[in-house]
Amino acid sequence: MQMKDQISVRNSRKIVIGYDLGADYAQISYCTLGAAEPETLAVVTGTQQYNIPAVLCKRHEVNQWFYGREAVKAAEEGRGTPVENLTALARKGEPVKVGEESFDPVALLTLFVKRSMSALGMVAPPDYIEGIMFTTDFLDGRMVEVLSAVAANLRLKTDKVYFQSYAESFYYHTLYQPEELWTYAVLLCDYDNHRLRIYELDCNKKTAPIVMYIDIHEYPDMERRPWADAGEKQDMEDYRLDLRFLELLKELLTEKTVSCAYLIGEGYREEWMKESLKFLCMGRRVFAGNNLYSRGACYGIKERLGLENRGKDYVFLGPDKLKTNIGMQVLRRGLDSYYAVMDAGVNWFEAKAEYDVLLDEENSISIILTSLDGKEPRKINMILEGLPERPKRTTRLRIRIEMVSGNEVRVSVKDMGFGEIFPASEGEWTKLFML
Repeated sequence: MQMKDQISVRNSRKIVIGYDLGADYAQISYCTLGAAEPETLAVVTGTQQYNIPAVLCKRHEVNQWFYGREAVKAAEEGRGTPVENLTALARKGEPVKVGEESFDPVALLTLFVKRSMSALGMVAPPDYIEGIMFTTDFLDGRMVEVLSAVAANLRLKTDKVYFQSYAESFYYHTLYQPEELWTYAVLLCDYDNHRLRIYELDCNKKTAPIVMYIDIHEYPDMERRPWADAGEKQDMEDYRLDLRFLELLKELLTEKTVSCAYLIGEGYREEWMKESLKFLCMGRRVFAGNNLYSRGACYGIKERLGLENRGKDYVFLGPDKLKTNIGMQVLRRGLDSYYAVMDAGVNWFEAKAEYDVLLDEENSISIILTSLDGKEPRKINMILEGLPERPKRTTRLRIRIEMVSGNEVRVSVKDMGFGEIFPASEGEWTKLFML
Protein backbone atom coordinates (compact mmCIF):
# COMPACT_ATOMS: atom_id res chain seq x y z
CA MET A 1 0.00 0.00 0.00
CA GLN A 2 1.35 3.43 -0.96
CA MET A 3 1.98 6.10 1.70
CA LYS A 4 -0.89 8.28 0.41
CA ASP A 5 -3.36 5.40 0.73
CA GLN A 6 -2.11 4.60 4.24
CA ILE A 7 -2.71 8.22 5.32
CA SER A 8 -6.19 8.12 3.77
CA VAL A 9 -7.08 4.93 5.65
CA ARG A 10 -5.72 6.36 8.90
CA ASN A 11 -7.74 9.58 8.51
CA SER A 12 -10.90 7.60 7.76
CA ARG A 13 -10.53 5.89 11.15
CA LYS A 14 -9.83 9.05 13.15
CA ILE A 15 -12.57 10.02 15.55
CA VAL A 16 -13.81 13.01 17.49
CA ILE A 17 -15.37 12.49 20.90
CA GLY A 18 -18.24 14.13 22.75
CA TYR A 19 -17.84 13.36 26.46
CA ASP A 20 -20.82 14.16 28.71
CA LEU A 21 -19.52 14.50 32.26
CA GLY A 22 -22.62 14.66 34.45
CA ALA A 23 -23.04 14.70 38.21
CA ASP A 24 -24.24 11.09 38.36
CA TYR A 25 -23.40 9.63 34.97
CA ALA A 26 -20.99 10.01 32.10
CA GLN A 27 -21.65 9.25 28.47
CA ILE A 28 -19.43 9.02 25.40
CA SER A 29 -20.41 9.66 21.79
CA TYR A 30 -17.96 9.51 18.91
CA CYS A 31 -17.88 10.15 15.22
CA THR A 32 -15.36 9.23 12.54
CA LEU A 33 -14.22 12.24 10.54
CA GLY A 34 -16.15 11.23 7.44
CA ALA A 35 -19.37 10.16 9.16
CA ALA A 36 -22.42 12.42 9.32
CA GLU A 37 -23.93 11.10 12.55
CA PRO A 38 -22.31 10.32 15.91
CA GLU A 39 -22.65 6.98 17.65
CA THR A 40 -22.93 6.55 21.40
CA LEU A 41 -20.87 4.02 23.32
CA ALA A 42 -23.12 1.42 24.94
CA VAL A 43 -22.09 0.06 28.34
CA VAL A 44 -23.76 -3.20 27.35
CA THR A 45 -23.09 -4.18 23.74
CA GLY A 46 -26.18 -4.21 21.56
CA THR A 47 -28.28 -2.09 23.91
CA GLN A 48 -29.09 1.58 24.32
CA GLN A 49 -27.70 1.65 27.84
CA TYR A 50 -25.34 4.59 27.50
CA ASN A 51 -25.01 5.89 31.07
CA ILE A 52 -21.76 5.13 32.85
CA PRO A 53 -22.23 5.67 36.62
CA ALA A 54 -19.80 8.42 37.65
CA VAL A 55 -18.48 6.34 40.52
CA LEU A 56 -15.13 4.93 41.59
CA CYS A 57 -14.63 2.22 44.19
CA LYS A 58 -11.34 1.40 45.89
CA ARG A 59 -10.98 -2.23 46.86
CA HIS A 60 -10.34 -2.78 50.55
CA GLU A 61 -6.67 -3.02 51.58
CA VAL A 62 -5.27 -3.00 48.02
CA ASN A 63 -4.68 -0.27 45.44
CA GLN A 64 -7.27 -1.50 42.98
CA TRP A 65 -9.98 0.78 41.59
CA PHE A 66 -13.22 -0.09 39.88
CA TYR A 67 -15.23 2.40 37.84
CA GLY A 68 -18.76 2.75 36.56
CA ARG A 69 -21.08 -0.24 36.92
CA GLU A 70 -18.30 -2.39 38.35
CA ALA A 71 -17.70 0.24 41.03
CA VAL A 72 -21.39 0.27 41.97
CA LYS A 73 -21.44 -3.53 42.12
CA ALA A 74 -18.25 -3.73 44.21
CA ALA A 75 -19.62 -1.18 46.68
CA GLU A 76 -22.95 -3.02 46.98
CA GLU A 77 -21.12 -6.26 47.67
CA GLY A 78 -18.98 -4.61 50.33
CA ARG A 79 -15.72 -5.23 48.48
CA GLY A 80 -14.56 -1.62 48.52
CA THR A 81 -15.12 2.03 49.41
CA PRO A 82 -17.12 4.02 46.85
CA VAL A 83 -16.36 7.59 45.77
CA GLU A 84 -19.31 9.44 44.26
CA ASN A 85 -19.92 13.05 43.23
CA LEU A 86 -16.56 13.09 41.45
CA THR A 87 -17.20 16.32 39.55
CA ALA A 88 -18.41 18.18 42.65
CA LEU A 89 -15.41 16.96 44.65
CA ALA A 90 -13.01 18.10 41.93
CA ARG A 91 -14.66 21.53 41.83
CA LYS A 92 -14.29 21.83 45.59
CA GLY A 93 -10.63 20.88 45.38
CA GLU A 94 -10.20 19.46 48.88
CA PRO A 95 -8.45 16.08 49.50
CA VAL A 96 -10.82 13.11 49.45
CA LYS A 97 -10.59 10.59 52.27
CA VAL A 98 -10.94 6.97 51.14
CA GLY A 99 -10.42 4.66 54.06
CA GLU A 100 -7.21 5.80 55.75
CA GLU A 101 -5.80 7.46 52.62
CA SER A 102 -6.31 10.89 51.06
CA PHE A 103 -6.50 11.49 47.31
CA ASP A 104 -6.44 14.50 45.01
CA PRO A 105 -10.04 14.90 43.73
CA VAL A 106 -8.90 16.00 40.26
CA ALA A 107 -6.71 12.88 40.03
CA LEU A 108 -9.75 10.75 40.95
CA LEU A 109 -11.87 12.44 38.29
CA THR A 110 -9.06 11.91 35.78
CA LEU A 111 -8.92 8.22 36.71
CA PHE A 112 -12.63 7.85 36.08
CA VAL A 113 -12.51 9.65 32.72
CA LYS A 114 -9.45 7.65 31.62
CA ARG A 115 -11.01 4.32 32.59
CA SER A 116 -14.32 5.15 30.92
CA MET A 117 -12.57 6.21 27.71
CA SER A 118 -10.62 2.95 27.59
CA ALA A 119 -13.74 1.29 26.15
CA LEU A 120 -13.17 3.36 22.98
CA GLY A 121 -10.18 1.15 22.23
CA MET A 122 -12.55 -1.17 20.40
CA VAL A 123 -13.54 1.73 18.12
CA ALA A 124 -10.15 3.34 17.47
CA PRO A 125 -6.69 3.38 19.09
CA PRO A 126 -5.93 6.35 21.41
CA ASP A 127 -3.66 8.03 18.83
CA TYR A 128 -6.60 8.11 16.39
CA ILE A 129 -8.44 10.63 18.57
CA GLU A 130 -8.52 13.87 16.59
CA GLY A 131 -10.19 15.91 19.31
CA ILE A 132 -12.53 15.80 22.29
CA MET A 133 -15.31 18.05 23.53
CA PHE A 134 -16.25 17.81 27.20
CA THR A 135 -19.76 18.94 28.04
CA THR A 136 -21.06 19.49 31.53
CA ASP A 137 -23.90 21.08 33.45
CA PHE A 138 -22.44 24.58 33.47
CA LEU A 139 -19.07 26.19 32.94
CA ASP A 140 -17.28 28.80 34.99
CA GLY A 141 -13.62 29.57 35.60
CA ARG A 142 -13.22 26.82 38.20
CA MET A 143 -14.90 24.15 36.07
CA VAL A 144 -12.72 25.04 33.10
CA GLU A 145 -9.66 24.81 35.37
CA VAL A 146 -10.71 21.33 36.54
CA LEU A 147 -11.48 20.04 33.05
CA SER A 148 -8.22 21.48 31.70
CA ALA A 149 -6.29 19.62 34.41
CA VAL A 150 -8.16 16.40 33.64
CA ALA A 151 -7.42 16.74 29.92
CA ALA A 152 -3.73 17.41 30.61
CA ASN A 153 -3.49 14.38 32.90
CA LEU A 154 -5.05 12.14 30.26
CA ARG A 155 -1.99 12.80 28.08
CA LEU A 156 -3.95 12.54 24.87
CA LYS A 157 -2.03 12.69 21.63
CA THR A 158 -4.00 15.77 20.57
CA ASP A 159 -4.22 19.33 21.83
CA LYS A 160 -7.71 19.77 20.39
CA VAL A 161 -9.59 19.67 23.68
CA TYR A 162 -12.63 21.92 24.19
CA PHE A 163 -15.42 22.49 26.69
CA GLN A 164 -19.05 23.49 26.34
CA SER A 165 -22.10 23.61 28.60
CA TYR A 166 -25.20 21.44 28.31
CA ALA A 167 -27.00 24.48 26.92
CA GLU A 168 -24.54 24.73 24.03
CA SER A 169 -24.67 20.98 23.40
CA PHE A 170 -28.45 21.31 23.13
CA TYR A 171 -27.95 24.16 20.63
CA TYR A 172 -25.60 22.11 18.43
CA HIS A 173 -27.84 19.06 18.61
CA THR A 174 -30.76 21.20 17.46
CA LEU A 175 -28.73 22.74 14.64
CA TYR A 176 -28.09 19.28 13.18
CA GLN A 177 -31.72 18.17 13.16
CA PRO A 178 -34.11 18.68 10.23
CA GLU A 179 -35.06 22.36 10.03
CA GLU A 180 -38.77 21.69 10.39
CA LEU A 181 -38.07 20.59 13.97
CA TRP A 182 -36.76 24.03 14.92
CA THR A 183 -38.83 26.35 12.77
CA TYR A 184 -40.03 27.79 16.08
CA ALA A 185 -38.78 27.38 19.64
CA VAL A 186 -37.48 24.04 20.94
CA LEU A 187 -37.82 22.70 24.48
CA LEU A 188 -35.50 20.35 26.31
CA CYS A 189 -36.97 18.94 29.53
CA ASP A 190 -34.21 17.38 31.63
CA TYR A 191 -35.56 15.52 34.66
CA ASP A 192 -33.55 13.41 37.12
CA ASN A 193 -36.31 12.67 39.70
CA HIS A 194 -35.01 15.49 41.89
CA ARG A 195 -35.35 18.63 39.84
CA LEU A 196 -36.72 19.54 36.43
CA ARG A 197 -34.73 21.85 34.21
CA ILE A 198 -36.29 23.17 31.01
CA TYR A 199 -34.12 24.71 28.29
CA GLU A 200 -36.02 26.96 25.90
CA LEU A 201 -34.10 27.54 22.65
CA ASP A 202 -35.28 30.22 20.21
CA CYS A 203 -33.80 32.55 17.61
CA ASN A 204 -34.05 36.04 16.20
CA LYS A 205 -34.13 35.58 12.43
CA LYS A 206 -34.11 39.33 11.81
CA THR A 207 -30.41 39.61 12.63
CA ALA A 208 -27.40 38.63 10.55
CA PRO A 209 -25.96 36.35 11.69
CA ILE A 210 -29.07 34.83 13.27
CA VAL A 211 -28.90 35.07 17.06
CA MET A 212 -29.83 31.88 18.92
CA TYR A 213 -30.61 32.39 22.59
CA ILE A 214 -31.71 30.19 25.44
CA ASP A 215 -33.74 30.56 28.61
CA ILE A 216 -33.25 28.06 31.43
CA HIS A 217 -35.98 27.34 33.98
CA GLU A 218 -35.41 25.33 37.19
CA TYR A 219 -38.20 23.57 39.09
CA PRO A 220 -36.94 21.95 42.32
CA ASP A 221 -40.53 21.29 43.42
CA MET A 222 -40.71 18.51 40.81
CA GLU A 223 -38.89 16.03 43.05
CA ARG A 224 -40.49 12.59 42.81
CA ARG A 225 -40.95 11.04 46.24
CA PRO A 226 -40.81 7.24 45.98
CA TRP A 227 -43.10 5.22 48.25
CA ALA A 228 -42.00 1.76 49.37
CA ASP A 229 -45.41 0.13 48.90
CA ALA A 230 -45.70 1.55 45.35
CA GLY A 231 -49.46 1.54 45.77
CA GLU A 232 -52.00 4.27 46.23
CA LYS A 233 -49.55 6.77 47.72
CA GLN A 234 -47.24 6.39 44.72
CA ASP A 235 -50.16 6.85 42.36
CA MET A 236 -51.07 10.07 44.17
CA GLU A 237 -47.47 11.30 43.98
CA ASP A 238 -47.29 10.59 40.25
CA TYR A 239 -50.63 12.31 39.75
CA ARG A 240 -49.27 15.38 41.57
CA LEU A 241 -46.18 15.41 39.34
CA ASP A 242 -48.26 15.01 36.21
CA LEU A 243 -50.51 17.96 37.10
CA ARG A 244 -47.54 20.13 38.07
CA PHE A 245 -45.69 19.33 34.84
CA LEU A 246 -48.87 20.08 32.88
CA GLU A 247 -49.17 23.43 34.65
CA LEU A 248 -45.55 24.35 33.84
CA LEU A 249 -45.93 23.37 30.20
CA LYS A 250 -49.09 25.43 29.82
CA GLU A 251 -47.30 28.47 31.26
CA LEU A 252 -44.43 28.08 28.78
CA LEU A 253 -46.39 27.08 25.70
CA THR A 254 -49.02 29.78 25.89
CA GLU A 255 -46.30 32.42 25.54
CA LYS A 256 -44.69 31.09 22.36
CA THR A 257 -44.93 28.56 19.57
CA VAL A 258 -42.84 25.42 20.05
CA SER A 259 -41.92 23.10 17.18
CA CYS A 260 -40.69 20.15 19.18
CA ALA A 261 -39.64 19.00 22.64
CA TYR A 262 -37.09 16.54 24.00
CA LEU A 263 -37.57 14.55 27.20
CA ILE A 264 -34.29 13.30 28.68
CA GLY A 265 -33.19 12.01 32.06
CA GLU A 266 -33.76 9.14 34.45
CA GLY A 267 -36.93 10.78 35.79
CA TYR A 268 -38.97 9.79 32.76
CA ARG A 269 -38.40 6.05 33.21
CA GLU A 270 -41.50 5.72 35.36
CA GLU A 271 -44.70 6.26 33.39
CA TRP A 272 -46.13 9.06 35.52
CA MET A 273 -46.86 11.44 32.63
CA LYS A 274 -50.42 11.11 31.43
CA GLU A 275 -52.15 14.46 30.91
CA SER A 276 -48.88 16.41 30.58
CA LEU A 277 -47.56 14.23 27.76
CA LYS A 278 -50.91 14.33 25.99
CA PHE A 279 -50.84 18.13 26.10
CA LEU A 280 -47.19 18.34 25.01
CA CYS A 281 -47.87 16.18 21.94
CA MET A 282 -50.68 18.40 20.67
CA GLY A 283 -49.29 19.81 17.40
CA ARG A 284 -45.65 19.22 18.38
CA ARG A 285 -43.05 16.54 17.80
CA VAL A 286 -41.86 14.98 21.06
CA PHE A 287 -38.73 12.83 21.40
CA ALA A 288 -37.45 10.76 24.31
CA GLY A 289 -33.84 9.70 24.78
CA ASN A 290 -30.78 10.16 26.94
CA ASN A 291 -27.76 10.83 24.74
CA LEU A 292 -28.54 14.34 23.50
CA TYR A 293 -25.70 16.11 25.33
CA SER A 294 -22.92 13.79 24.20
CA ARG A 295 -24.16 13.88 20.60
CA GLY A 296 -24.39 17.66 20.79
CA ALA A 297 -20.79 17.73 22.02
CA CYS A 298 -19.78 15.69 18.97
CA TYR A 299 -21.46 18.16 16.64
CA GLY A 300 -19.82 21.00 18.58
CA ILE A 301 -16.28 19.73 18.14
CA LYS A 302 -16.86 19.06 14.44
CA GLU A 303 -17.76 22.75 14.13
CA ARG A 304 -14.70 23.78 16.16
CA LEU A 305 -12.39 21.75 13.94
CA GLY A 306 -13.95 23.03 10.71
CA LEU A 307 -15.26 19.58 9.75
CA GLU A 308 -18.79 21.02 9.58
CA ASN A 309 -20.05 24.59 9.21
CA ARG A 310 -23.78 24.64 9.87
CA GLY A 311 -23.17 27.19 12.59
CA LYS A 312 -21.61 29.77 10.25
CA ASP A 313 -24.86 31.72 9.94
CA TYR A 314 -25.68 31.64 13.65
CA VAL A 315 -24.43 33.10 16.91
CA PHE A 316 -25.35 31.24 20.08
CA LEU A 317 -25.75 33.42 23.16
CA GLY A 318 -25.92 30.93 25.99
CA PRO A 319 -25.28 31.68 29.67
CA ASP A 320 -21.52 31.25 29.29
CA LYS A 321 -21.21 33.29 26.10
CA LEU A 322 -19.95 36.81 25.54
CA LYS A 323 -23.06 38.75 24.47
CA THR A 324 -21.32 41.97 23.45
CA ASN A 325 -18.95 42.88 20.64
CA ILE A 326 -15.91 44.69 22.04
CA GLY A 327 -13.78 46.96 19.88
CA MET A 328 -12.05 50.32 19.45
CA GLN A 329 -12.26 53.20 17.03
CA VAL A 330 -8.80 53.59 15.48
CA LEU A 331 -7.09 55.53 12.72
CA ARG A 332 -5.92 53.38 9.81
CA ARG A 333 -4.21 54.97 6.82
CA GLY A 334 -5.69 58.29 7.81
CA LEU A 335 -9.25 56.98 8.05
CA ASP A 336 -11.36 56.25 11.12
CA SER A 337 -12.18 52.56 11.33
CA TYR A 338 -13.51 50.04 13.83
CA TYR A 339 -11.06 47.50 15.22
CA ALA A 340 -12.80 44.34 16.48
CA VAL A 341 -11.20 43.05 19.67
CA MET A 342 -13.70 40.36 20.76
CA ASP A 343 -16.76 39.00 19.01
CA ALA A 344 -19.99 38.07 20.76
CA GLY A 345 -20.72 34.34 20.82
CA VAL A 346 -17.36 33.10 22.13
CA ASN A 347 -17.05 31.53 25.58
CA TRP A 348 -16.45 34.38 28.01
CA PHE A 349 -13.75 32.40 29.82
CA GLU A 350 -11.82 32.05 26.56
CA ALA A 351 -12.26 35.68 25.53
CA LYS A 352 -9.00 37.61 25.74
CA ALA A 353 -6.92 39.78 23.45
CA GLU A 354 -3.64 41.67 23.50
CA TYR A 355 -2.51 44.26 20.98
CA ASP A 356 -0.50 47.49 20.63
CA VAL A 357 -1.73 50.93 19.59
CA LEU A 358 -0.12 54.33 19.10
CA LEU A 359 -1.80 57.00 21.19
CA ASP A 360 -2.98 60.12 19.40
CA GLU A 361 -3.27 63.34 21.42
CA GLU A 362 -5.39 62.38 24.45
CA ASN A 363 -4.17 60.56 27.54
CA SER A 364 -7.08 58.11 27.40
CA ILE A 365 -8.42 55.21 25.40
CA SER A 366 -12.01 54.40 24.47
CA ILE A 367 -13.58 50.94 24.25
CA ILE A 368 -16.77 50.45 22.23
CA LEU A 369 -19.34 47.94 23.50
CA THR A 370 -22.01 46.79 21.05
CA SER A 371 -24.67 44.49 22.50
CA LEU A 372 -26.51 42.11 20.20
CA ASP A 373 -29.86 43.04 21.73
CA GLY A 374 -30.25 45.97 19.35
CA LYS A 375 -29.33 48.73 21.80
CA GLU A 376 -27.10 51.62 20.80
CA PRO A 377 -23.32 51.01 21.12
CA ARG A 378 -21.81 52.27 24.35
CA LYS A 379 -18.41 53.94 24.69
CA ILE A 380 -16.35 53.62 27.87
CA ASN A 381 -13.33 55.83 28.50
CA MET A 382 -10.23 54.96 30.47
CA ILE A 383 -8.02 57.90 31.54
CA LEU A 384 -4.31 57.10 31.84
CA GLU A 385 -3.33 59.35 34.72
CA GLY A 386 0.39 60.09 35.01
CA LEU A 387 1.18 59.13 31.42
CA PRO A 388 4.32 61.05 30.30
CA GLU A 389 3.67 63.87 27.83
CA ARG A 390 5.06 63.08 24.40
CA PRO A 391 4.50 64.29 20.85
CA LYS A 392 1.52 62.93 18.92
CA ARG A 393 1.78 59.19 18.06
CA THR A 394 5.01 58.60 19.94
CA THR A 395 3.45 56.61 22.78
CA ARG A 396 2.93 52.92 22.19
CA LEU A 397 0.44 51.26 24.50
CA ARG A 398 0.02 47.53 25.05
CA ILE A 399 -3.62 46.80 25.73
CA ARG A 400 -4.84 43.54 27.22
CA ILE A 401 -8.56 42.84 27.45
CA GLU A 402 -10.01 39.77 29.15
CA MET A 403 -13.32 38.69 30.63
CA VAL A 404 -13.39 37.94 34.35
CA SER A 405 -17.04 36.87 34.35
CA GLY A 406 -19.92 36.72 31.91
CA ASN A 407 -20.64 40.43 32.26
CA GLU A 408 -17.38 41.95 33.52
CA VAL A 409 -14.34 42.87 31.44
CA ARG A 410 -10.88 43.84 32.64
CA VAL A 411 -8.83 46.30 30.58
CA SER A 412 -5.10 46.57 31.30
CA VAL A 413 -2.86 49.16 29.64
CA LYS A 414 0.92 49.34 29.78
CA ASP A 415 3.12 52.20 28.54
CA MET A 416 5.69 50.77 26.10
CA GLY A 417 7.28 54.11 25.15
CA PHE A 418 8.56 54.65 21.62
CA GLY A 419 11.83 52.86 21.06
CA GLU A 420 15.02 54.59 22.26
CA ILE A 421 13.59 58.05 21.65
CA PHE A 422 11.00 57.85 24.43
CA PRO A 423 11.78 54.97 26.81
CA ALA A 424 8.88 53.14 28.43
CA SER A 425 7.75 54.41 31.79
CA GLU A 426 6.54 52.20 34.61
CA GLY A 427 2.98 53.29 33.89
CA GLU A 428 0.34 50.54 34.08
CA TRP A 429 -3.40 51.01 34.40
CA THR A 430 -6.15 48.44 35.03
CA LYS A 431 -9.87 48.94 35.24
CA LEU A 432 -12.96 46.73 35.43
CA PHE A 433 -16.05 47.57 33.38
CA MET A 434 -19.53 46.07 33.47
CA LEU A 435 -20.93 45.11 30.07
